[in-house]
Amino acid sequence: MTDSVSTYYHSPVGILKISATEEFVTEVSFFDKIEKTETRKKHFPPLLIQCIEQLIQYFNGERRQFELMINQEGTAFQQDVWNELMAIPFGKTISYLELARRIGDIKATRAVANANGRNNVAIIVPCHRVIGANKELVGYGGGLWRKKWLLDHELKIAYGVQTLF
Repeated sequence: MTDSVSTYYHSPVGILKISATEEFVTEVSFFDKIEKTETRKKHFPPLLIQCIEQLIQYFNGERRQFELMINQEGTAFQQDVWNELMAIPFGKTISYLELARRIGDIKATRAVANANGRNNVAIIVPCHRVIGANKELVGYGGGLWRKKWLLDHELKIAYGVQTLF
């Protein structure tokens, strides 16, 4: 794989670091401040620009599904979890237990939660759509306030509902 190029996007949920190669988006992660880079001018792969455009559309309520090639390294189990996350519809949530059931092992709830937490492509691989079995907001690497914002945003766009959390 070729080297990835990174940039930052100031989104409604704070600063996002976005990284991509010519072939894949490799990272969308939350940052509190922008990291200093050595060079100012970079060639941005078209996919990186596409990713930013699609995130802008998502935040503007104009996009419900991302059309980007993504790649993140992980175990076969993690890949299974991340693939299953992609199947959760916009504006819907499932529990960690349900996610474990969908990958075929209801006893793997904790492992599923760990794999969910290792997702490096936030928002696009919608780990924010997984909630606790008691319908509570739990466990989000970007902070629960971001998870709540993303879920409320999707509910508002999909159903006109202001908030459930």
